[in-house]
Amino acid sequence: MTTTLISGANKGLGYETARRLIAAGHTVYLGSRDAAKGQRAAEELGARTVQLDITDDSSVAAAVKIIEAGGGLDVLVNNAGIATELLDSGEVIGAEAVTADVLRETFETNTFGAVRMMHAFLPLLQRSATPVVVNVSSALGSLSRMTDPASHQYGYAGIAYPASKAALNMVTVQFAKAFPRIRINAVEPGYTQTDINHRSGGQSVEQGAEVIVRMAQIGADGPTGTYVDLAGPLPW
Repeated sequence: MTTTLISGANKGLGYETARRLIAAGHTVYLGSRDAAKGQRAAEELGARTVQLDITDDSSVAAAVKIIEAGGGLDVLVNNAGIATELLDSGEVIGAEAVTADVLRETFETNTFGAVRMMHAFLPLLQRSATPVVVNVSSALGSLSRMTDPASHQYGYAGIAYPASKAALNMVTVQFAKAFPRIRINAVEPGYTQTDINHRSGGQSVEQGAEVIVRMAQIGADGPTGTYVDLAGPLPW
């Protein structure tokens, strides 16, 4: 039995990924900052739940103990993310208004949180026969796409979110090189209708979760250190 932990999984892409992996036979721990919301989602899905704030060392350490006591971990999906620069009005905080505080808050979840999770769960993953990490990134983290006037991403004016995902891509590469037995990859789910973008995305969570689910199920001979969407490799 494959045991999987998904952060930020009480709704959106995390919830749909959990649903699909449970259907595929995984035992899924649904990580949620709000314990009550996590419990409700877990009951709906038939998942286990764990209170998890990936920005807090003590919360992550407590989750490690719970999952270790439950038998260990095979797959870690770093799904939790924020986009502080996307305002409720639909406007984006761009270069003229961005502050260090906006970047700091965004990086705390999207980059530092993923590093905190990988570092904390590394001992459990190393005990697995087929350890896998999926880092949910974005095409906005592609320097190639962001500098290509022909790409959809080029016109996005925000700084904090793309920078945090570009940094996550580098983290993915370096961890993959450091731990070659663990399959560690970054994925781009696409512009999906979720709370993070005020449901302005052009595709459903079912479509967005597809690449996450696919990469969560790769075997020991699967790729590592890659950056992909459903169509294949993305340019860094």
